[in-house]
Amino acid sequence: MKTTGFRLLQLGTPWRNLSYIVIETDEGISGIGEARVLGKTHTVAEYLKDVERHFIGHDPFDIEALFRRFTLLDFGKAGEVVHTGLAMVEMAFWDIMGKATNQPVYKLLGGKVQDKIQAYANGWYTVERTPGSFALAASKVVSKGYKALKFDPFGNGDLELSRNELFKSIEIIEAVSDAITDDMQMMIEMHGRFAAHQAVEIANKIDQLNIGWIEEPVRPSDNPSLDKVRIQTSLPIATGERLYGASEFREIWSNNSVDIIQPDITQCGGIFETKKIASTAEIYSIMVAPHNVGGVISTLAAIHLCFTLRNVKILEHFNDFADPFVKEAANFYPEVKDGFFSLPEKPGWGVELNEDFILSHPPEKNKDGINLDPGLNMFEKMDWAKRGQSE
Repeated sequence: MKTTGFRLLQLGTPWRNLSYIVIETDEGISGIGEARVLGKTHTVAEYLKDVERHFIGHDPFDIEALFRRFTLLDFGKAGEVVHTGLAMVEMAFWDIMGKATNQPVYKLLGGKVQDKIQAYANGWYTVERTPGSFALAASKVVSKGYKALKFDPFGNGDLELSRNELFKSIEIIEAVSDAITDDMQMMIEMHGRFAAHQAVEIANKIDQLNIGWIEEPVRPSDNPSLDKVRIQTSLPIATGERLYGASEFREIWSNNSVDIIQPDITQCGGIFETKKIASTAEIYSIMVAPHNVGGVISTLAAIHLCFTLRNVKILEHFNDFADPFVKEAANFYPEVKDGFFSLPEKPGWGVELNEDFILSHPPEKNKDGINLDPGLNMFEKMDWAKRGQSE
């Protein structure tokens, strides 16, 4: 089997665009990949056109060679754009392999070791930044059956909050804690904002609550500061969504400062690379909670992967709350039921894109026809968490 061509599609939302690739083969089988790239939708699309030679005319079963072509043969050091483009192609290749063998992707990755995958809700707090508003929004998460949720209460803080903003953030966390059930966990998102001393102060103020983890307490590459946080809190620490490829996780393994890693399939070079990262984490008794901010394809890819991991903890899910219309981009969506994802059983991803729907929801473009990426601007914009949603 050889790949013969590809096409690109983009679905716009108020805060992030979803990019799709459809790759075709000489056997009439096509595969779908997807990624979310803040600020670089146009860049990744043009990059894929530049490197067509790396994936068109090749056998989609040769995943290791695909990775090598993208990350080594161009000689430059692969970063976010390269790993994202690679991930989109690699996901499409897994879809092709699944369809060609009449198997769901998880069976090609070693088979299932879980019966269901717990989900946690994100994107639910698109409200005014007050304790009451957050508490009311959290109650809607409870009503949907989730047993875990994540949120960032910190406004536009950077390195250190003012005392008023610190106390307001703690009040919001406490209000959410009061609004959820006793068997639910809260994951506190810090988005790499803080200096170590501020992250520690926050952790110490909330450590008696039912905290699943504190996430990215310091800048994603600032491992010395991460070590400082680790020493001064007993709360679990999660990080990894902004690390690209296995090599960038090297310091995590050696420093013993992280309890949960969060590789993003769509920015880590795809499923196989992410599985290798997860397997290494298991050696150090670190659990895995993949970062997942995408639509139907990247969510399905994460679900398939999670079912094969012995050290999976939980999987992120946005699309019940922020931009639920993105579920319509395909003829099937893997819904969360009673707080869990179920095992997918159709060949490949088991879905077909609704291309007419995607084309009817394009990203906003500038005067030159270039896709615009709304982004979040969370270090300057106080109400970034509204994500352009209408309440």
